[in-house]
Amino acid sequence: MFDGENYESATRARDLRIAEKRCSSLASKRVSPHVSRHTCAMTILQATKDLRKVSLWLGHSSIQTTEIYTRADPTVKLETLEAAISPKLRTGRFNATDKLIALLKAPTIMRSVGAVP
Repeated sequence: MFDGENYESATRARDLRIAEKRCSSLASKRVSPHVSRHTCAMTILQATKDLRKVSLWLGHSSIQTTEIYTRADPTVKLETLEAAISPKLRTGRFNATDKLIALLKAPTIMRSVGAVP
């Protein structure tokens, strides 16, 4: 939809008007060319997971300029949070069954392979 820095703002506004006609829900929202460009870049990043493609699509001369999209990607944030949050553990006390206690006390469980009895 947009061709990086060489695209004129009037053309971008025209493209947004065309998009509003095709997607009626856009008409009730404030969508600037910047928001539309950012949304497209985020969609490309989520679909491809390739920052180089996003950088090329946006027309950035440096990959460092595009790195901001890695900090803004909500899926990356959620994956990081899920990895950091400890799993929910059941509260309470573990009650071992008699069968388990007997198994643990059995001399064969404590013996290693090849050991002398």
